Amino acid sequence: MGSPLLLAGRRAFASGFLLAGALAACSGPEADGASRGRAPARDPLRGIVLAEPIDKPDFRLTDTEGEPFDFRAETDGHVTLLFFGYTHCPDVCPVHMGGIAAVLRDMGWQARDQIRVVFVTTDPERDTPERIRVWLDRFDARFIGLTGSRAEIDSIQRALNLPASVVQPLPENEARPEGAYLVGHAAQVIAFGADGPARVVYPFGTRQADWAHDLPRLIGTAGG
Repeated sequence: MGSPLLLAGRRAFASGFLLAGALAACSGPEADGASRGRAPARDPLRGIVLAEPIDKPDFRLTDTEGEPFDFRAETDGHVTLLFFGYTHCPDVCPVHMGGIAAVLRDMGWQARDQIRVVFVTTDPERDTPERIRVWLDRFDARFIGLTGSRAEIDSIQRALNLPASVVQPLPENEARPEGAYLVGHAAQVIAFGADGPARVVYPFGTRQADWAHDLPRLIGTAGG
């Protein structure tokens, strides 16, 4: 069986979906067809290397300036880290964004300029462009934030074989503002190469040391 496709909510939980047929759930029935699993262990990357690449999706959403953003065109020629999450996320989203930002700060500007980080909200009802911008700026002002209708965002996730986000009510014993809720969503960062396809994904729990190891290799600047 392949590696787990995790969903993020209050805690990460297992799903029965596959990511491009390569990431199987840790529980529940497998999707139709065999999981394609990881590439051979000799691959030097520390992320989950896909046996078959994922094509870069062609979609258009709205950026934090309120302008249309053509994902494929705007990220062409760059290593692109794509993540679906939301600004009220208590755990997975800030950990992923913080880890990536910390590693990018330690890279030279020429290397950083070859990488795009794109955050797509899974909570468009609460995540306005302004809120997304303020939240992303806590990590790195260069991070790109996108929003759209829930139907548009769900369609993009389906195209990547990701589960659609799921609104989760808070436990009754939690003191939160009335109307507050959590959103379950896929917990991987998908890394698209400068040539387009994604060949590796990074699950929740990826360490900063792993990002520091892999990002130079993804852009082809690692020594040795």
